[in-house]
Amino acid sequence: MKVKTDKMFLLLFDIDGTLVRTGGAGKDSMEKALYKVFNIKNGLDSIPMMGRTDPLILKDAVAKHGIVWNRENENKLKEVYFKIIEKEIIKPRKGQRVLPGIEQALKLLSGEKHIYLGLLTGNYRTSAYVKINRFDLGKYFPFGAFADDSPDRNKLGRFAMERFVAKYGITISSSNVFIIGDTPHDIACALPYNFKTVAVATGIHSFEKLKEHNPDFVFRDFRDYENILHKLKVI
Repeated sequence: MKVKTDKMFLLLFDIDGTLVRTGGAGKDSMEKALYKVFNIKNGLDSIPMMGRTDPLILKDAVAKHGIVWNRENENKLKEVYFKIIEKEIIKPRKGQRVLPGIEQALKLLSGEKHIYLGLLTGNYRTSAYVKINRFDLGKYFPFGAFADDSPDRNKLGRFAMERFVAKYGITISSSNVFIIGDTPHDIACALPYNFKTVAVATGIHSFEKLKEHNPDFVFRDFRDYENILHKLKVI
């Protein structure tokens, strides 16, 4: 496929509900970690998760039980969580899959010299790569911004750009940066940086609900990936 522009583009992808579904491996691993470290059973019951960062999810879970959220307790949970998810992610699970069109889109994009790929996710870095490596997608994402950088998703854009510049030694216009995700949180986190927003209805939020948050683009999924990438004008 011929490139139609000499501009550079950076596409930053969310993970859960955007690239893959883990069949609940992440949630199960967090709950097992909460039980092992703090003896909290069913720790994520009633805790909102989709689109939120791991530290905020875990903070809410321990706060319900009167446990102080500090660096020491977070590090204890992270250490146990990472060990558990490495085992949980390889178990066969219902619904565990790469989402439609994603593999084909990433393969196409990774072959274009003017396009750069990264992650912008609420996952911790370690668990982020555990999840995508389960589906052999880690090779497409040499850098990213993660919950380790900040529990506030709206601050992650800065870290992504700093890492992009540090890795490639070039700058890029904010109007050529796309945040791709499946929740209103993904749309909101792009706004402080004037990034473009691409919402995809492959998570718990419907096409209509995502559209209410005024993303620049919204799609039901990535099945028609070539047409989608043409609409974004990156190819």
